[in-house]
Amino acid sequence: MALALSQNPMSMTDNAAAIRASVRQLARLALVVFGGLVIAVGVVLALLPGHLGVPILVIGLMIVLRNSLPARKEFIKLQRKHPNFVFPLRRLMRREPEVVPVVWQQILRTERMVLPRKWRIGRKLRVRYLRKARPAH
Repeated sequence: MALALSQNPMSMTDNAAAIRASVRQLARLALVVFGGLVIAVGVVLALLPGHLGVPILVIGLMIVLRNSLPARKEFIKLQRKHPNFVFPLRRLMRREPEVVPVVWQQILRTERMVLPRKWRIGRKLRVRYLRKARPAH
């Protein structure tokens, strides 16, 4: 027995490395499946009243994109084709997400798509209340 172990020590380390690689791949696959489930829950919640679905959708997207190279490649293709649509998602997926500016930008975009010009109030509120005061000359 001792002779068999001393003759082939590399095969044991190769087997251990292969097992670790298999476990890593299985864990990544499990995380991609979990991320897909989180995305599905986010889509369902986004359709319901309230606004809880979008953050859950972004979390699921983050899980999938961090663990799947093909998903990352598809996301980059989508980003190149539709940068205005994907950019808010990218801003929310950063380490320090800019939640308030993204929400405000989406409110203004939705307002511009849905309401006629005379009914839009978002920009007027920003100009009136959120602009920094200019210093007196």
